[in-house]
Amino acid sequence: MHSRARILLYFMVAAIFLIVGITVRLPQLLEGSAPQGDGQVAIGGPFELVDHKGNTVTDKDFLGSYTLVYFGYTFCPDVCPTSLQTAATALEMLPMRKSNKVVSLFITIDPERDTPEVMGEYIKHFHKSLIGLTGTQEQIKQAAKAYKIYYKKVVEEGKQEDEYLMDHSAFQYLMGPDGKYLTHFNHGITPEEMAKKLSEYIR
Repeated sequence: MHSRARILLYFMVAAIFLIVGITVRLPQLLEGSAPQGDGQVAIGGPFELVDHKGNTVTDKDFLGSYTLVYFGYTFCPDVCPTSLQTAATALEMLPMRKSNKVVSLFITIDPERDTPEVMGEYIKHFHKSLIGLTGTQEQIKQAAKAYKIYYKKVVEEGKQEDEYLMDHSAFQYLMGPDGKYLTHFNHGITPEEMAKKLSEYIR
């Protein structure tokens, strides 16, 4: 075989193995997480936040229910409302015996503006199971770290400092009744696809 052809073949084979490897490990790469010793993905953990009614809540308050967890903010122009509406529509597609087992959490990454009152007004536009959670900057930081969520304040050139946007991860996580990670949903999934996947996990 010609040396040039041999080199091209080598790179083609290497590329195939690289693509397969990335596909197999995609959820871990997306979440920046690896399985724990028991095979569980290291997503989730303890948190203490304030709900949209002003009550202090922790992760333990949601044990016993399947939990949809999404990090975002109320001033988000499109990604957050789209993701929350997708989840709301998907839950409406499920049989009531399954949707009633789900609690949805919308955790802000912008506590500076997202007070309990603001969160309370915002969540009215989505599913009845949705609970808005906020807290101090440190509390949000700890919760985001537990769920491997990236976020950063972005002030656009020419804008006032308080007219910032938030760059952030857009995954929705499904946690089991025991509080452990089950699966995640990428931004852009259709309500039909999400409902089908939820139905497969919710017993």
